[in-house]
Amino acid sequence: MRKISILGAAAVAAMIAGLQSANAGLLGMPMGLQSAIQHIKFETQTLAPMAYTQFCLRYPKDCRPRMTFRGGPVRLTAERWDDLKKVNKRVNQDIVPERNEFGLAGETWLISPDRGDCNDYAVTKRHELLDRGWPARALLLSEVVTQGEEHHLVLVVRTKSGDLVLDNMTPQIRVWSRAPYRWLRIQQPTNTRLWATISNRGA
Repeated sequence: MRKISILGAAAVAAMIAGLQSANAGLLGMPMGLQSAIQHIKFETQTLAPMAYTQFCLRYPKDCRPRMTFRGGPVRLTAERWDDLKKVNKRVNQDIVPERNEFGLAGETWLISPDRGDCNDYAVTKRHELLDRGWPARALLLSEVVTQGEEHHLVLVVRTKSGDLVLDNMTPQIRVWSRAPYRWLRIQQPTNTRLWATISNRGA
């Protein structure tokens, strides 16, 4: 593992401060409470989306169980922050948005298609970060509901600095509690084939 340079550590600290300052509702709160709000609380086990099951049949490597010797969120180093920014930007630019007009029956989650919807962006970002060496436990697909009452898929990245959201609807990487969504279900870090419901109140 590469050591973080003084400049790199300062960049990470500045990035975290920027995320927290953007989250105005967290300012002035005790640090412990801020941390709780910035991390998702997993509730009860639930079924995975049917499209995810089909995705795993198509891309078994991205769904295979992985041994976890050290659990929990990962440390957000300068190198990892750079990974997130690069992957998020490139995937958002490379896939031409195309709305799924057929509802659940028309859902196919594809990695790196020329054209696609939110599902394709989310699984492609996860795939690329896995290829860069990120642990599967830190890269969790999550189903949310938008303010327009549409179901939407995002990638949640679990870091010790907070759970971050990579989303095709914005170029910004946000703390999960600042994303304007109602949270439904998410992959479980200990076994990403299993999903859980989410508490919208935070942990």
